[in-house]
Amino acid sequence: MRGLVYQLKSVWKDKFCIMSFLLPLVVAFILNFIGAIDFSTLSEFHFGVIQGNLPDGAVSWLERYGAVTEYKTQEELIAAVNDPSTNFIGVEADGDGMKTMLSGDEMDIWRQTADTLPALYRDYENAEEIMVTILERPDLMEGFQNIFIAATLIVAMFMGCTFNAMNIMEEKESGVALVNQILPMTHSQYILQKIFVGFVCGGLSAVFTACICFQLSIPSALFMLALIILSAFVAALIGLFIGEFAENLMVCVVYIKVVLILFIAVPLLSYLLGADGLALIFCNLIPSNAAFEGIMSLASGTEQIIAKDILILMAHCLVWFLLYLTIAKYRIGKIGRSSVQNSSWSISK
Repeated sequence: MRGLVYQLKSVWKDKFCIMSFLLPLVVAFILNFIGAIDFSTLSEFHFGVIQGNLPDGAVSWLERYGAVTEYKTQEELIAAVNDPSTNFIGVEADGDGMKTMLSGDEMDIWRQTADTLPALYRDYENAEEIMVTILERPDLMEGFQNIFIAATLIVAMFMGCTFNAMNIMEEKESGVALVNQILPMTHSQYILQKIFVGFVCGGLSAVFTACICFQLSIPSALFMLALIILSAFVAALIGLFIGEFAENLMVCVVYIKVVLILFIAVPLLSYLLGADGLALIFCNLIPSNAAFEGIMSLASGTEQIIAKDILILMAHCLVWFLLYLTIAKYRIGKIGRSSVQNSSWSISK
C-alpha cells in the first residue's frame, strides 16, 4: 500500500503528468463552448433598409436571404453602411424596383450579391407563381466537432501511457529504480502498482472529458465506460514498455510523441478515408482505432456496433499484457543469470 501511495505522489509531483491530465479537459471545455455557437449565421447576408421605402413584399423577399435591419432615415442607413464595424448591403427603392449601396470594403461575394440583387428582384416580380423547395443545409461543423471530441477523448484515454513512461523514466534517472530492486516488494507487485496508477490517471481524465463533451443515456454511458476502461488499461501497459526500453528522458519523450501521433493519426485517417477490408484490419492493430470508432458510434447514436470495438480492445488488453509478462520474465531471468555469473567470477578471483 505504501508503494502505491508513493507512486501516486510521484505522479502528482510531476508537472508534465499534471499538464497531460488537464490538457484534454481544457480542450473539452473549448469544444463544448464552440459547439454552442451557431456558425450557420456567419454566412448569412445582412441588409439595411429604410422604413416604408421599399415596395410591398420586398422586405419579406430580402428576409429569405438574410437578416434585415430597418432605419428611419436615409442618412442613418448610409452611416450604418459606411460604419467599419458593420458589414451589410444597403437597399432602397428605385421606382418599382430596388437599388443597393456598399461602402466599398466588402468581400467579393457581397459585392456580387449587391450587383445582382436588383435584377433578381425584377425577375421575382415578373415571375409566375412557382413552388420552391428549400433543401436543408447539412451542419458540417457538427461532424467535425464529433471528430475533434473523439480525438480529444483518445488523448485522454491513452494518457496513462504518458504517466507510466515518465514515472518509470524519472525513477531510472533519480536512482529510485535501483532502490526498488532491494525493497521487500516483488516485481509483480511493482508492475501492478504501475499499471494501477497509469490506468486510474488516464481513466479519470477520460471520464471527466466524456462528461464534459457528451450527455449520454445510461446504456450509452456504460458503453463509453467500457471503452475508457479497456483503453486506459492498454495505455498503462504501453507506458510500461516505453519506460522500460527508453534509455533516457529525451528518448522517452520521443517514444511518447510517436505513440500519441500513431494513436491519433491512424483512427483519423481510417475514419476519413473510410478504410475497410484489409486496410481496416491493419488499422485495428492500433488499439486507439477501435476506441475512436466506438466513440464516433456513440456520437452518432449507433450503439449496436460498439460490441465489435469492445472485443477488439479486450483482445489488445490480453495480447499486450501477455507480451509484457513474457518480456519481463525474460529480462528478469537474464538479469539473474548475469548476477550469478558475476558472483562466480568474483569468487574465483
